Amino acid sequence: MASLDILAFGAHPDDVEIGMAGTLAKYKEKGMRIGICDLTMAELSSNGTVEIRQAEAKRAGEILGLDARIQLDLPDRGLALTEAHIKEVVTVIRTYKPKVIFAPYWKDRHPDHGNCAKIVEEAAFSSGIRKYIVEDDLEPHKVQNIFFYMINSMHQAQFYIDITNHVEKKTNALLAFESQFEVGNNGVVTPLTNGYVDSVISREKVYGKQIGSVYAEGFFAKGPLIVNNDLIGGI
Repeated sequence: MASLDILAFGAHPDDVEIGMAGTLAKYKEKGMRIGICDLTMAELSSNGTVEIRQAEAKRAGEILGLDARIQLDLPDRGLALTEAHIKEVVTVIRTYKPKVIFAPYWKDRHPDHGNCAKIVEEAAFSSGIRKYIVEDDLEPHKVQNIFFYMINSMHQAQFYIDITNHVEKKTNALLAFESQFEVGNNGVVTPLTNGYVDSVISREKVYGKQIGSVYAEGFFAKGPLIVNNDLIGGI
């Protein structure tokens, strides 16, 4: 299994696209290997079906050029900080050996997003412990860093990534989830069907203004950020 440079975790298919599709597209363009792991199949979503969501996630992944899209089968609205859930994520991390992982920012109106963050953070730590055993006896893997992206929230981030040249791909990846953002046949109105994609792109425009660009995505880190050679415009 080829390793990934970046692996982003979400509770549901579309979480990662909402929070950081532009960043994934940007680093893919730089030649890095990128992937998404969805913890649940979002089987309790008000609109769409599991089958529809899977097809939409596949399409979004193709738009972003993902090197891997991993689908776990943890329970929607049942994510919890249990050993079983942590081990499933450890298995993913050890299999794909990412350098950096992302998870949802823990301050979000949807409890699954915060619980996903807790599970991924615990798994990232346990993945590097030699005597922590999972199935298939996968070797330990220590990620270089873990960062957190926003889904429904809009907070003053700790750092931003300019996605001006990649906002179109982000928009198209979001629009691939038509069942979630449009009221289709037999659909119901939800917070996601009322201009949600426009609001996400508007948020990224506000973040872009903060850093002197047009669009940006905001992130958080629990540890200190290290600046090596990109303090002044990439020099």
